[in-house]
Amino acid sequence: MTMAEFTLFQDGERVTGRLPDGELGARLADPGVADWLDLSAPDADLVDRIGEALGLHELAVEDAGDERQRPKLDRYDSHLFLTLHRVVLDDQDDLRVSELALFVTPHALVTVHKDTGLDPSDVARRWSTAGRDRGIAYLLYALLDDIVDSHFDAAQALEDEVEALEDLLFAEPSQLHAVQRRSLRLRKNLLRLSRVSAPMREVLLGLMHRDIGLIDEQLMPYYQDVYDHVLRVTEWVEGMRELASGVRETQLALQGNRLNVVMKKVTSWAAIIAVPTAITGYFGQNLPYPGYGDQAGLVGSSLALVGSSVVLYLLFRRRGWL
Repeated sequence: MTMAEFTLFQDGERVTGRLPDGELGARLADPGVADWLDLSAPDADLVDRIGEALGLHELAVEDAGDERQRPKLDRYDSHLFLTLHRVVLDDQDDLRVSELALFVTPHALVTVHKDTGLDPSDVARRWSTAGRDRGIAYLLYALLDDIVDSHFDAAQALEDEVEALEDLLFAEPSQLHAVQRRSLRLRKNLLRLSRVSAPMREVLLGLMHRDIGLIDEQLMPYYQDVYDHVLRVTEWVEGMRELASGVRETQLALQGNRLNVVMKKVTSWAAIIAVPTAITGYFGQNLPYPGYGDQAGLVGSSLALVGSSVVLYLLFRRRGWL
């Protein structure tokens, strides 16, 4: 096995060169060095070998290969297992969710993910410059902070989309289809973000529980800060979901109002046309009308038809129906 198959950091510094499979397990099990092993799209056999070297529970190893896990924290005798999700908006404004499985031991952190959504170098740089002497607990904090920041960025982008939709509510009817499509995509994105951000509260509370013994007094404020960010994101997302529902309800109400206006106009014009039609239809029964056979009668009947139509038109305009 070569370094191309994984990324290993020791005390914040990236390990380069070739590393045999057996030596990798021995390094991770060494209590004298803090290790971070990042596995991007690994095969099942590699994850199993890492699990055997660190004594990971078989259920946790099995969950690491399943991409349908909700954010959670599982506690085992020798390690912790977490499932977290990073999010990002792609070029089509769809929220892409990347699942990340974490194994946390006193001296090692192993991350497993199926895509390249995580850049371990940025997190390792924070670990190296600010907290390499604080071990795995600070590394886990930096990783959690990076994940919650991705939730923040997505929430900010979705809030901009909500404001854009509010501006389009009173746009031309020709843009109605685009507004409906964007509104549906926004609600789906907010639902996805809510599903991965809301359970983070339970994960952070579990990590900060003193029975676990992972976080000392010096690091507790850092985790508390991440927890506060999680609460802000959760409240932010819930507020935007209410706004998105309000946008949809307002859109339906505007559609109903536009339909009522159209129906009033159509009905008014139908009434204007119906009166002359009724008059001409009545005398179309071979009945002589006043002035029949006389030019004055033709002029008078024409004026009556036009006059009745004009009176109805002015009446409907005054009432706002036309």
